[in-house]
Amino acid sequence: MSLIIAAAQSTSVPGDVSGNVAHHLRFGTMAAQRGAQLLVFPELSLIGYELTIARSNALRPDSSDLNPLRHLATHAPMTVVVGTPMLDDHDELRIAAFAVRSDGSVLTYTKEYVFRSGPGGPALLVEDATVALAICADAAHPEHAARAAARGATVYAVGVMITEDGYTRKAALLKNYALEHRMAVLMANYSGVTGGSVSAGKSALWSEDGQLVAASTGSEEALVVGMKQNGGWNGIVLPLSSP
Repeated sequence: MSLIIAAAQSTSVPGDVSGNVAHHLRFGTMAAQRGAQLLVFPELSLIGYELTIARSNALRPDSSDLNPLRHLATHAPMTVVVGTPMLDDHDELRIAAFAVRSDGSVLTYTKEYVFRSGPGGPALLVEDATVALAICADAAHPEHAARAAARGATVYAVGVMITEDGYTRKAALLKNYALEHRMAVLMANYSGVTGGSVSAGKSALWSEDGQLVAASTGSEEALVVGMKQNGGWNGIVLPLSSP
């Protein structure tokens, strides 16, 4: 069975959840046209990397703001992983990834390192792949990737905000995780400026042997798509289509 996964290198308007959801749908439409079964967005993609406004824009998994993404996920069908602030059951602010699945349900993963430590979350099943989620600083800790691999992950999917200064080191870590743990690694980084910093872009996919399958060459908005069939990967980088 083939597996098609994609990373959205996207921009976000600070705090504009509805506008950002609409922008996510543009990437979702492109990914669906390519047959993607998994689409991953950067860290905090629904509000931008804007920690000062995170609490006031926090979402819950049952939020109606996610309804357009549920519609996309169920009709594509695909799993769409978006970044958002979230208030937990104790009203504690967490950085989260919401995985909107093809049945309309939402799986929650919370960032485990830096910010306020969260409990993480379960793996996703996407076709015959087991997908472990990570949020930015999680992937800077080798033990996080090692735990994911020990639990059977075949894909390690990371939503990030990485600037040029940190990109080379962090990309090398992700490549090494792919090679060491024999799991594909997908990384979705921002395009442009967010939270007062300029993203490096260069979203990418590495195969299980650490080879670069596809990567954006810069910080322009783009969709990085990887297709695995008969044990081998092929990739393509697509510029965001005009609205």
